[in-house]
Amino acid sequence: MKLKSSYLFALIPAMLFINSCRKQKTERQPDLNYKPVILPADFAKPSNLTNPYFPVAIGKKYIYEGQTSTGLEHVEEQRLSTSKNILGISCIEVEFKSFLNGKLVEKALDWYAQDNKGTVWYFGEAVDNYNTNGTLKDHNGSWEAGVDGAKPGTFMPANPLPGMRYREEYFFNHAEDEAEIIGTGLTVIIPFGTFNNCIKTRNFTALEPDLNENKFYAPGIGMVKEVDIKDNSELRLIAIQ
Repeated sequence: MKLKSSYLFALIPAMLFINSCRKQKTERQPDLNYKPVILPADFAKPSNLTNPYFPVAIGKKYIYEGQTSTGLEHVEEQRLSTSKNILGISCIEVEFKSFLNGKLVEKALDWYAQDNKGTVWYFGEAVDNYNTNGTLKDHNGSWEAGVDGAKPGTFMPANPLPGMRYREEYFFNHAEDEAEIIGTGLTVIIPFGTFNNCIKTRNFTALEPDLNENKFYAPGIGMVKEVDIKDNSELRLIAIQ
């Protein structure tokens, strides 16, 4: 049964008002409380990385592989000999490459620095995304601390303890990865080897509410396994060169 026109016209303003209120309630706002204190004097030189869960040596390459719903994923991460000054801090540069079924889909340059207490901070990334034909698609996901309001985040705490939750990056509406330590002292067994005293994190982002991952880090190595909680697919360390 259709509403009479008089009732319909009377309801339209009320409906618009209700929808407006709902939109205002659900609209995301920047996190103004997130104010990391970054002082150059608090940071070690880029070559002095002592955090056991992020022991990135110059030239060392980590290779990961895993079968996903869209095909075979192959990831390579390698620390370069170069550095970048961000907010007065000398950050190491790590080259990241992601392939799907043998085709390059993403290439990035990530910037990290360790403070004097042993916490590794993430200062941004320069991203190149590629089309399936190999041509450059865009630079979505790029950000740099100190530019357009972007702020650095904690990549690996100096003393990871269960219950710790932290922002890995913060560029509102562009890069908002977060992590939480949910396990320590764990043993991880993968074909590449057995690793003891590992930590486990839950990784998530407000930009993709359905995305939830678990990452496992081994002392002296770094990340050894990543699990997509939704489909249980895994990305595993297969080689260190």
